[in-house]
Amino acid sequence: MRPVIIAANWKMNTTPADAGELAATIAARTAEPSVERVVCPPFVCLAAVGDALHATGVCVGAQDVHHEAAGAFTGDISAPMLAGLATWVIVGHSERRRDHAETDERISQKLRRAVEGGLRPILCIGEPLEVRERGAAAAEALVEGQLRGAVGPHDPSTLADAGLVIAYEPVWAIGTGRNALGSDAAAMAEAIRARLARLGWGADAGEVPILYGGSVTAANIGEFLAEPSIDGALVGGASLKPDEMAGIVGRAGLTAAARLAATA
Repeated sequence: MRPVIIAANWKMNTTPADAGELAATIAARTAEPSVERVVCPPFVCLAAVGDALHATGVCVGAQDVHHEAAGAFTGDISAPMLAGLATWVIVGHSERRRDHAETDERISQKLRRAVEGGLRPILCIGEPLEVRERGAAAAEALVEGQLRGAVGPHDPSTLADAGLVIAYEPVWAIGTGRNALGSDAAAMAEAIRARLARLGWGADAGEVPILYGGSVTAANIGEFLAEPSIDGALVGGASLKPDEMAGIVGRAGLTAAARLAATA
C-alpha cells in the first residue's frame, strides 16, 4: 500500500523568527499519524523548523539541492550541508525550471546528489499552458520526457530504495485561476507509472507515490485524493495557513484510513 503524503512547500516565505512557530502550529493542527507530513521551509529556516518539529512526527525537507557535493558555487547549498537539517528535498520544481533554467539533465544530477546524501527526493514534473492546450497527448509526452530525462540515467532500484516520490504539478494550474481536474491528475499519474515501467522499474513502478501539486487547497484536495492513483499533495501557498493545512491533512487521513481498511 502506497503511503499518503502531504508536503508543504513554503517557497520564499517566513523568516527564522517566525518559521518555528508556524511549523509547530501546523504540526499540532495536523496530528494525523496515518499521513506522512513534510514541511519544506527556506534554507535559512531549516534549523528553526527542525527544532519546532522535533518529536512531532513531521519531517523537514529542503526546497532544492545543488548538483555538486562541494565547490565554487556561491550561494548554493549541497546535500552534505543539509545533513541533520532535512531528510527530504524537492528537486526540479517548476519555478526552479522557469527562473533558473534548470534542464532535465541538471535535475537528474541533483537527484543523484540527493540520493547520495541520504535525502528522500520529491521530483517535480509538469507541463505549461501552451502544451496543455495542444491536448492531453502532448501534455503526457512532455511529462514523460521530463521523467525520462530525470530518472532515466539512474538505476531504478537505487531510486526505489531511496523512496522516490513524484509530484505532478501542471504549471498552467499554479496561481493562474485555472483548475486541473482530478481526472487530469489521475490520467497523468497513470502515464507516469507506465513510463517508469518502460524505463525498467517493473513492479516497483506501481509503488512510487505520486502527489498532485497545482494550487492545492482544503476545498479541492478531496477531488484529487478520490483518485486511487494520487497519493497526496505538494502544497504551496495554502501550506502557510494552519487552517488550510488542517483541512488538507484531515482529508488525507480519510484516504489513508480507507486504503488501510481495503487491505485488511
